[in-house]
Amino acid sequence: MDSIKLILASKSPRRQALIKELGLPFEVRLKEVEEIYPEDLDQYKVPEYLAKLKAEPLQSGLREGEVLVTSDTVVLHNKKIIGKPKNEEDAFGMISSLSGDMHEVVTGVSLISTHKQISFSSITKVYFSEITNEEIRHYINKFQPMDKAGSYGIQEWIGYIGVRKIDGCYYNVMGLPLHDLYATLKREFA
Repeated sequence: MDSIKLILASKSPRRQALIKELGLPFEVRLKEVEEIYPEDLDQYKVPEYLAKLKAEPLQSGLREGEVLVTSDTVVLHNKKIIGKPKNEEDAFGMISSLSGDMHEVVTGVSLISTHKQISFSSITKVYFSEITNEEIRHYINKFQPMDKAGSYGIQEWIGYIGVRKIDGCYYNVMGLPLHDLYATLKREFA
């Protein structure tokens, strides 16, 4: 793995921190992309589609030994994609709907070098216990989860008190499935 340098196309501080923990050299490169997907696309394929879309404007600038990493995460609940909240009221509604129920977090990842392109998705099932209105308001006021799909961060207070169990990768819920990412890099690009 010493022969590759990761190029992370994400301004997310969480993704940057997670990539750093892998101990591989990386840098951040950004190009804005309008995240639009076909309406008839299967919900489970949306994150991978968007990850590939985010890679397109950066692909031509890759150098030998670099691997571009792009990703997108969505929350699926009751057969609907739950995105980032528009405001505090929207965040309250999202977390209320997840309370006491199971939802899925799907992260699509695209890996591109000068020789190869691989993409995959990881799914984690998250089971929330019942969360009171007061707890939801406390979380929104203190943690301002407006930049998070589903209006929450599992690594924050709401995760401590609200997540009863998960089935799958914890880091996937944070926005990057580290185990699958590392295994794919090792298998396909090392």
